Amino acid sequence: MDTHGFYTAIYLANINQVNIIHYLWRTTMVTNLPAEARAKWIKVMEAKTPEEKIKALEEFLSAVPKHKGTANLRLWASKRLAELRELVEERRRRRAGRGPRFFIEKEGAAQVVVIGPPNTGKSSIVKLLTGAKTKIASYPMSTNEPVPGMLRYKDVLFQLVDSPPLIIGRSSSWNSRVIGLIRNTDAVIIVLDLDDPVHRYLELKNELESSGILLYKPRGRVVIERSRSGKVGIRVTIMGKLIDCTIDDIRKLLESYRIYNAHVKVYGEVTINDVEQALLETKVYKPSIIIINKADLNIRRAVEYGKTLWKISENTPVIVASVKLGKGFEKIGEIIFKTLDLIRVYTKEPNGEIAEKPLILRKGATVFDVAKSIHKDFVKAFQYAKIWGKSVKYPGERVGMDHVLEDGDIVEIHTKI
Repeated sequence: MDTHGFYTAIYLANINQVNIIHYLWRTTMVTNLPAEARAKWIKVMEAKTPEEKIKALEEFLSAVPKHKGTANLRLWASKRLAELRELVEERRRRRAGRGPRFFIEKEGAAQVVVIGPPNTGKSSIVKLLTGAKTKIASYPMSTNEPVPGMLRYKDVLFQLVDSPPLIIGRSSSWNSRVIGLIRNTDAVIIVLDLDDPVHRYLELKNELESSGILLYKPRGRVVIERSRSGKVGIRVTIMGKLIDCTIDDIRKLLESYRIYNAHVKVYGEVTINDVEQALLETKVYKPSIIIINKADLNIRRAVEYGKTLWKISENTPVIVASVKLGKGFEKIGEIIFKTLDLIRVYTKEPNGEIAEKPLILRKGATVFDVAKSIHKDFVKAFQYAKIWGKSVKYPGERVGMDHVLEDGDIVEIHTKI
């Protein structure tokens, strides 16, 4: 039997089919919060330190009316408070030189936290892929603090973080710290083994959902990128459909929260509730990848588990692999890149050379995002851009700031100066 074929079959199918099926997700939200509550939320968004955010969240909670329509919002705010208090406490412990370190500064194109039950091989996988000095042991809970390492894919670097296990079904300061780590990341890799992986996946998924973290992509999604410098106004890029509102309604909603400079990106089918939900950050979507490790113990059973998980996880990419044999991880970088919906954009100066290092942006990024990444003055003085690549009809085509880019595009920005 060609076991290598089994290791590759599932994840290659997922590369072609990932994101084909999306499920409708809505949560009970209120689009008519009292003016006082909105004013308090503005303070939460503007808070710069965890201590300031804690105080602002406490004031926000006190201003949110207690009724059925705000139950989910109040629950999320309470859990977020617990995470922030744990973060503050961790910093105190670190200053005192005691306790594990849970906050990991992001590096590379994206941070991906590796999670899963104890003894599934998380640490071994991170070590194999990045060379990080993880702690590997045969007993549970051997990892008591996150350990980062860098994975290279073409000219892109991803930061993988080995994490301590979540204690399912138990409210604890440990869980709050791990949840905080996951909330801060860009994506998660879930490592399971052959010990009832379907049940363990569902447990983990439910645990995260109870804290406002979704592992599946909602049918509609809104990304709001606030600008703290310059007067760019409110720009809305639609890569989908507005269901019950207009672009003007979105502008009015943001202005009611005193947001006057932002880029709003709409993916899929979106309602005005989704836009406010993105403002309140009560639910966050984390793209995920599932790895079934230890497939060398029973390849047939591992593949069957993989097929089942692919179905119940709503087409999440599934890799059937063995860290012991070092097989199944050959395309992990490509899968992470596609799962995160990233693109590489290369810049060049007029009559100059193409930059060797690309800008790493999300799908749907525009010339405006490139100009902003280079320098805020490029936005103010923007005249036009020339593009070479898949997003234009011919090489060197002139476009405006709202032009949507594709992977591998080369952008040359011309300014009035």
